[in-house]
Amino acid sequence: MTQSQSAGERWDKVRSQMEALKKAIGTVIVGQDAVVELLLTSLLCKGHCLIIGVPGLAKTLLVTTLGRTLGLVSRRIQFTPDLMPMDITGGDILQEEGGGRRRFEFAPGPIFANLILADEINRTPPKTQAALLEAMQEKQVTVSGKSMKLSEPFVVFATQNPIEHEGTYPLPEAQLDRFFFSLTMDYPAMDQEREIVLRTTGRHVAETPKVLEADEVLALQAMIPDVPVPDHVLEAILRTVNATRPNSPLAGDYVKRYVAWGAGPRASQTMTSAAKALAMLRGQSAASLEEVRAVMKPVLRHRVIPNYNATGDGVTVDQIIEKLESSL
Repeated sequence: MTQSQSAGERWDKVRSQMEALKKAIGTVIVGQDAVVELLLTSLLCKGHCLIIGVPGLAKTLLVTTLGRTLGLVSRRIQFTPDLMPMDITGGDILQEEGGGRRRFEFAPGPIFANLILADEINRTPPKTQAALLEAMQEKQVTVSGKSMKLSEPFVVFATQNPIEHEGTYPLPEAQLDRFFFSLTMDYPAMDQEREIVLRTTGRHVAETPKVLEADEVLALQAMIPDVPVPDHVLEAILRTVNATRPNSPLAGDYVKRYVAWGAGPRASQTMTSAAKALAMLRGQSAASLEEVRAVMKPVLRHRVIPNYNATGDGVTVDQIIEKLESSL
């Protein structure tokens, strides 16, 4: 068997795995195909997602379904104003031993899982948010001066409710930048909602088949750096990110009028990795401009900061990104 044939067979296996994975998720999750695809893209890139959507859109079900299909352990953490860092990371608990002796034993918190749903992350104070963000950045937690590595793969899907703002602690822009993607979940179409109602109000509940094991997920993650990015695609990514910066020579009048701060180099890195992973998910052997267009909004949405002119004129960050997308 030649080396090229070996590589071709490996790529065929990846394509079949991706198709089986999408089909398995579709047995439970109705619609939200774009969100599912982007969540899988983020997972393959070892990136974390911020998901913005109203209650009842199956965000929890989506994360647990992903965990089951991928053979991963998933946990849900409900963020509240009284949540403490120890409630996330775990902590030392005093245990009784024989002879009246006592010792401290570490009780791991829910962060020790593969997929974490951090529900309404903006409802907890900054100190508790920081405990989660440290785990996201360092892939470890520190308790009583002792650092403990988290199991790989490790990905956080954090949610925010866009319709309630009282009693919330919004994440600063510098912390938002740690998220790989910022996704929006919208209401399903009526035919999709009909299917959701039929599936969830009858006696039969679809079972989630397991498609991959955790080690296979790690193997797929390891393949992402090898997906080629043609020069013209990389050039388009760099020009797009630079065009978000008002002081850049590449910035258009629209950006100069409505943007306070543009995206940094992390956006270029993220967009390149995301285009690679999405190409692999779609069974393509190289990233293209089509993948770049698909990941532009989730990459830039939380990294481009509109100014007061945008607020006054009712211009949203998505509209700004759409302007940039139209120039690709």
